[in-house]
Amino acid sequence: MELLKKRKTISELVNEWLADPGMKDRIMHHRVIEGKEARYASFPENLHPSIRKALESRGIGSLYTHQREAFDLATSGRSITAVTPTASGKSLCYHLPVLQSVLEDRAARSLYLFPTKALAQDQMADLHSLIEASGEDILSHTYDGDTSPGIRQKVRKSGHIIMTNPDMLHSGILPHHTKWVSLFENLKYIVIDELHTYKGVFGSHVAHVLRRLIRIARYYGSDPVIICTSATIANPKELAEELANREMALIADNGAPAGKKHFIFYNPPVTHQTFGIRRSAVLEVRDLARRLYEEEVQTIVFAKSRVRVEMIVTYMKEMTKKKLTDKTIRGYRGGYLPSERREIERGLRSGEIRTVVSTNALELGVDIGQLQACIMTGYPGNIASAWQQAGRAGRRQEEALIIYVAQSMPLDQYVIEHPDYLFGQSPEEARIHPDNLLILMDHLKCASFELPFRLDEPYGEFEVQELLAYLAEEGILVEAGGKWHWMSERFPASEVSLRSASQENVIIIDKSVPRDTTVIGEMDRFSAMTLLHEEAIYIHQGTQYQVEELDWEEKKAYVREVDVDYFTDANLAVELKVISEDETESLAGRTASFGDIAVLAMPTIFKKIRFDTHDNIGSGPITLPAEEMHTSSAWLSFDRPADWSESDLTDTMTGAAYAMHSFIPLFVSCDRADIHVVPQVKAVHTGMPTFFVYDSTPGGIGLSKRVHGMWENLLARTAQHVEACPCESGCPVCIGAQESGGRVKRRVTELLGKLSG
Repeated sequence: MELLKKRKTISELVNEWLADPGMKDRIMHHRVIEGKEARYASFPENLHPSIRKALESRGIGSLYTHQREAFDLATSGRSITAVTPTASGKSLCYHLPVLQSVLEDRAARSLYLFPTKALAQDQMADLHSLIEASGEDILSHTYDGDTSPGIRQKVRKSGHIIMTNPDMLHSGILPHHTKWVSLFENLKYIVIDELHTYKGVFGSHVAHVLRRLIRIARYYGSDPVIICTSATIANPKELAEELANREMALIADNGAPAGKKHFIFYNPPVTHQTFGIRRSAVLEVRDLARRLYEEEVQTIVFAKSRVRVEMIVTYMKEMTKKKLTDKTIRGYRGGYLPSERREIERGLRSGEIRTVVSTNALELGVDIGQLQACIMTGYPGNIASAWQQAGRAGRRQEEALIIYVAQSMPLDQYVIEHPDYLFGQSPEEARIHPDNLLILMDHLKCASFELPFRLDEPYGEFEVQELLAYLAEEGILVEAGGKWHWMSERFPASEVSLRSASQENVIIIDKSVPRDTTVIGEMDRFSAMTLLHEEAIYIHQGTQYQVEELDWEEKKAYVREVDVDYFTDANLAVELKVISEDETESLAGRTASFGDIAVLAMPTIFKKIRFDTHDNIGSGPITLPAEEMHTSSAWLSFDRPADWSESDLTDTMTGAAYAMHSFIPLFVSCDRADIHVVPQVKAVHTGMPTFFVYDSTPGGIGLSKRVHGMWENLLARTAQHVEACPCESGCPVCIGAQESGGRVKRRVTELLGKLSG
């Protein structure tokens, strides 16, 4: 009789890999983080017996210390921000005080905000099971675009706990507050989950949605406590206070237990020495995931796009193609029906699914139970996301394996060469910019529509009387009875997207389904020139679309779903004009400045670039008019090296700008598309060689302002990376492919080193 195969432990598996000649050269670094014991606190004396009963039915006889601290502070009237890792029981930090408030006062109401509908649905299921175990009659509902009209009236009148998202709150609840009187009169708690997702333009908008929410609540006589929960970021208290415009108590001492974690930094082998191209990360991930599958290790694989998810799933399913009903390997991404996502989540919790391949849709706190391993296909973009993804493995105190597989990209290669960047650095700061004038004016209109402004009334922390007077001059408001009243026939919330700072948005329409047109998104006009031109590949929720027609006059882009192995990148001819110079600092041989600029941009051509290899596989012209945008910028001017020709300087600055653009996300929590770097050999404003770094958002959201304060660190870090790159003459990992041999790469290193010192 054949003996059953003994399953290897994670430690045994890692040791086997480290000794494997075919793998050990690709494993650049192995780090072990030891587990830690839980720290507990007793139930609060005033905790309602029904809640105690519900917790005990789940086998919970005490709280983690951070859960008890959250309950004590929230029930005493303090607004709080709880920052603890994935799977540390953050949801009880808000469920317990909210349920306590309802059981003490049946009129009490609470509002939960989640960044996605999927997360709201998941938390709803968790809350319902807790309420059911308590035996109490507490009504909780989701309220979003999928809520049927018949349910909506019931939710408005009798829902104790309403779960929604910022977009629905902005356009579906606040403008119709007279239908929500019972909610606003009795609002005890506002819960903001996944705080770290509210950054940049989106976070700046949500800050105003919250100011409008608090303004309406106070009008109805309530002053709710705000509870925020977040994954680890560098400035959680500051972000929460700026978002909610009130003082917060920080809870950052995590009492939850954690299992031992093995981190492996894995670099695919170089396949093209001259250009520094490595074997496809997707193929390496496939091979690693297969090994784990064969060892019966339950694994989550993160990939950056829908196409990559489906590619890896297809490769993996080759192993089980003879089993007709096999469901042990599944994909998970945007575009799946909710019922299918719920089925996959259940399969992960039960252990039926052994490997799941996901976009970052599973990065947030959807409950998927216990997983033993996590593979990241490329650097997720920031430290916070990397730890979120890593936290998906070993969620229940068991040993876990996290594998980071690098791509041939500057950030990826930097992280693989410097593992202490991930382990030693604090996560990035998340920044918002609610004083962006375009965003502020949009929400001032929305707030005026919702409630008239008194002539002496502030709006949050803003003095807005001059702005209200301007709106009156425009015929939007009128002064009567000591108040500014809304006069326009327009419905302002419908014209304001929480995802863009500009009102002049291009609507994106999906034509994939015959005889059906669906709006799937929108984009500001300036970004649309390079991302929505005809033949562009537009990626939405991980799904690829090709732009078939861009109607520039009507501001509509018509797209159709495609499945291609390339993306598009457009060239912009950019003219910059400095409008105001607000800050200047002169140092030896260079001057750093910050201010407002006007950007006149005209797209010229676009290129088709293959995934992974970044080969240029085609190009075409773009015929669109020039577009002007006002934004904020940092710029660095320097003395021209005496022995460099204009051609030398042009090539060197172009390579340096490429490298700098790749590294700015290391210092500023943003995507590469959120910021632009433009080199000018002789800038009009300075008459000197100048690097401009400007926000791609109209009006700016503070990204270039932060670059202004960190030029030395940015340039020094970039110089180190370019110098350490093993390529001979420039490659996609450092300064981009170059035709001038190693001369340009040497000059880039020399220039960056001189400017950083």
